[in-house]
Amino acid sequence: MPAPDTISRILGNLEKVVVGKRRVLRNLLTAFISGGHVLIEDVPGIGKTILARTLARSVQAEFRRIQFTPDLLPSDVVGVSLYEPARQQFAFKPGPIFGHIVLADEINRATPKTQSSLLEGMAEEQVTVDGTTMALPRPFFVIATQNPIESQGTYPLPEAQLDRFQMKLRVGYPDLQAEVKILQDQERSHPLDALAPVCTVADVLALQAAARAVHVSGELLEYIVRIAGATREHPDLLVGASPRGCLALRRAAQAIALQADRDYVIPDDIKDCAVAVLAHRLVLRHQALLEGKTGESLMKLVLRSVPIEEPEPAKP
Repeated sequence: MPAPDTISRILGNLEKVVVGKRRVLRNLLTAFISGGHVLIEDVPGIGKTILARTLARSVQAEFRRIQFTPDLLPSDVVGVSLYEPARQQFAFKPGPIFGHIVLADEINRATPKTQSSLLEGMAEEQVTVDGTTMALPRPFFVIATQNPIESQGTYPLPEAQLDRFQMKLRVGYPDLQAEVKILQDQERSHPLDALAPVCTVADVLALQAAARAVHVSGELLEYIVRIAGATREHPDLLVGASPRGCLALRRAAQAIALQADRDYVIPDDIKDCAVAVLAHRLVLRHQALLEGKTGESLMKLVLRSVPIEEPEPAKP
C-alpha cells in the first residue's frame, strides 16, 4: 500500500475516536512516522490517553501506560533483575518501557531521576540494566503528558529532557459541534471498543524508512540551520534551538512531505512544523516572560524574519 494511503487510513481511524482535532492528529503522526517522541501539555479529561491507545490499536502496536507518581522508581519504568531460586540465577523482568507505544502519563509528577530513566530509551531505543544493554521494540514511540495548571507536587522537565521530545503539542478543548458528537458517540459504548486496525507495525517501519529517504535539498538544510541560528541570536532568548532541534525539524519536514505524497521537502513543510518542533526548546529571558512572550510567539516571529527563496522542486 502506498505510504500516503497508509497514513490516510491511520488518520481516519484516529478521527473516529478523537473528534475535531485533525491538526493535532497530523502532528502526532508526523512525529510517529519520523521516529520522534511527543510531549502533550494540556488540562485533564481531553483525551490524551485515548489518543495514545487509539494510535496503538490502529497499527496493531503493543501499548504500555506508565502512571508517573512521586514514588515511582526508575526500575518501575525499565524493569529489574530478580533472583529465581529454582534456577539459581537472576532473570530480567522488563518494565512497561518495553512497548511500541508508551504513554508516560503526568511525567512531571515523578522525580528527575525517574524522568531520566526514559532518556536512554528515547534517544537510542535501548535501555541498560545492571550493565546489560537491551534493545527496545521497534517502532518505539513515547507520548508523555503533563498538566500545565498544577505545580504542587510536580517536577518540571529540565531543558535537556525537553530537547528529547521532537514535538510539544496541545490538544485543547473541542468546539461545540465536536463535543456534542463526542457525547453522541459515547452514548452506549466507546468508539475505541469497535475500532479495527488498519495496518501493522511492519507497515509503520516501512513508513519510517520511506520518510528517511525523502530528499532535503542543500538550500533547505541551510534554511533549517538559519532558523535555529536566528533563535540563538534573538534578544528575548537565553538559549536557542540546538543541533538536535535541527535534526528533529528536518525529520518532521520529511514526514510531512511523505504525507503529501512527495519524495522531496519544500519550504512550507519546514514552516508547517517549526513551531511545534522548536518552540519548547527555547529558554526565554526573564524580561520576555514578564512581558507575556512565549516560545510559540517568538518562533512565529523568527520564521517571519528568516527569508527563503522558493526553489524549484528538486529530486535526487
